[in-house]
Amino acid sequence: MNLASTPFPLPLTGLKAVSLAINTPGPVAAARLVQLGATVIKVEPPSGDPLKIAARSWYDSLCRGQTVIALNLKDSRERSQLDDLLAGADLLLASSRPSALKRLNLDWESLHLRHPRLSFVGIIGYPPPLEERSGHDLTYLAETGLLAPPQLPPSLFVDLAGAERSVGLALALVLQSARTGQGTCGFVSLSDCARELAQPLQAGLTCSGGSLGGGYPLYGFYQAADGWIAVAALEPHFAQRLLSELGLPGADRTQLQQAFLGRTAEAWDRWAQERDLPLAAVVGQI
Repeated sequence: MNLASTPFPLPLTGLKAVSLAINTPGPVAAARLVQLGATVIKVEPPSGDPLKIAARSWYDSLCRGQTVIALNLKDSRERSQLDDLLAGADLLLASSRPSALKRLNLDWESLHLRHPRLSFVGIIGYPPPLEERSGHDLTYLAETGLLAPPQLPPSLFVDLAGAERSVGLALALVLQSARTGQGTCGFVSLSDCARELAQPLQAGLTCSGGSLGGGYPLYGFYQAADGWIAVAALEPHFAQRLLSELGLPGADRTQLQQAFLGRTAEAWDRWAQERDLPLAAVVGQI
């Protein structure tokens, strides 16, 4: 998403947000808000965000354009600094368990009494009544059939989906607040995000043998002369053009594989771009 080159103000210009979220979903959501024009102050614990240690370059990228400060929210003086920030904010983003927020008087009821205009997005693992249950990206994927042990997933799919959902919820709450003059509250459940990510699998679309799970020869992987390519010629016009360019009478997997062995993956990638075909070299193979 790149709106910086447009001649108009970014859509969230003027929106002020405070983020208490660390690790992945919250920081990714906060970074997206900044990209849309919001002003974000990120409040980290004195120990910092674990993501800074695990993936420093990504952490730096996500924090770009934000003000990052460290506050010990168990200290009354530093806790009051947070309330000063919230007094001028439109949105608070957090990713702690509800019980932890309550101990800090940051539960919704307490927040709304002190800051009636403030809206709140809470990122939690599971929906009520399991909101205190622990979990992480890997366990959410495990529960929904989206893993193939012992291979670990190559990305944090649930966290990233939860971040985008958090942004959508934040925008909805801020819009409602603008209409009513009162802040409101909502929660994003990461386990719910995982269940939605699993819907294509559960519907049979991406299961083994499903049309996007190996059942359709023009959607899948093929070996090239050096490496692999991904083919996704789903629409009839793409399928017809691909087969015509390859000189094949039909979508036969054996014939396709034999044809694709004739060039390198990079050469096929260039070939496809020249012909506007959905085919790409598989890079960074895991």
